[in-house]
Amino acid sequence: MLTDDGGDPSADLDGVDGVIILGGRHGGHGGHTTSRDGSTAVYAAARALVRDALAAEVPVLALGDGTRLLTEAGGSAPGRGGPPRTPGDGRTVQLTPAADTDPVFAGSGLPSPGLRPATEPLELPADAVVLATCNGYPEQAFRVGTSGWGVRFAAQDAAAVGGRRAGPSLDSWGEALLGRFAVLVAARAEHTATRAFFTRRAEAWEERFAYQTPAYEAAVARMRLMDGGLAVDLGCGTGRAMPALRAQVGPSGRVLGIDVTPAMLTAAARHGRTRLGHLLAADCTRLPLPDASVHGIFSAGLLDHLPDPYAALREWARVTAPDGTLLLFHPSGRAERAARHNRPLDPDDLLAENNLRRAVESTGWHLDEYEDAPGHFLARAEARGTVAGSV
Repeated sequence: MLTDDGGDPSADLDGVDGVIILGGRHGGHGGHTTSRDGSTAVYAAARALVRDALAAEVPVLALGDGTRLLTEAGGSAPGRGGPPRTPGDGRTVQLTPAADTDPVFAGSGLPSPGLRPATEPLELPADAVVLATCNGYPEQAFRVGTSGWGVRFAAQDAAAVGGRRAGPSLDSWGEALLGRFAVLVAARAEHTATRAFFTRRAEAWEERFAYQTPAYEAAVARMRLMDGGLAVDLGCGTGRAMPALRAQVGPSGRVLGIDVTPAMLTAAARHGRTRLGHLLAADCTRLPLPDASVHGIFSAGLLDHLPDPYAALREWARVTAPDGTLLLFHPSGRAERAARHNRPLDPDDLLAENNLRRAVESTGWHLDEYEDAPGHFLARAEARGTVAGSV
């Protein structure tokens, strides 16, 4: 939780599933000595943290005066908005049509009639979607991108300390809103951690691991794909496998790079991967692809990090044509990775041969090659067709 009252924000997003921003003692509709102009080091650090959270799609909820921090992190100019308008007491806050399909506001019903609209103009980022408005005071609640929400209005009887309001108070309607935000945070927690980890590493990822490119090329060659097919680099990162996949399927084939971290896809585009195929942000367990449409899936270092690898394998089998290929790869063998982390080989490791064979054979695949060598891990499987119970 961030406030603008001088608390030192966390240095990064490690272990953070969601962020709530509250206005502190420097907020309110009057003078603003610490955070309004963005001049203090603490405020600048908080703004940078929120900007990183938005980039990594970590859910952010800003309340009251905390919404200014959200808008500035989202790209609006610091301090922009204009002078306060006349008090908005007695005016009714209404939800916009966009709220009907919003992940947090959908199904929330009308806000309580006693809510006090915010009266200070606020410049919203270019991609903001207004979710609640009021006659004469349009920007009462909004969404920034896919993961940032701002709520500016408060209850008429919000508690005050020392003559100033202590912070936003949204009564029972607002408590329900907080509950829906908490549900969303929990539902996105797995992807939030992944995106937060890889977003701050995306910029240097390609250069850091460029030496592994020949190993990726050799692994893709083992897929033995036909010209004209559709090949998918699943969990593609910066798309290091995409050049080799393009070479396999030829000019008449298609290559698709899929990753859950937008920052990685941005890095992939910067390194020219869009000349080789399309890039798509998606969950690997809910692929936006038709049944039996894929001829080859390449996946490096992904399967054993998923919370439900069996569900993932079933989904991958669903989208793969019969006799299509799945190639699981890592540029290090299991023993090498275990030694790197100072731990013994785990007999329960999903990638151990017996465990992996059981997993793939029960989810619509046939494992026909398995190598756990000192310098790489590789497993190749062929799809038998969609298995019962897959979606």
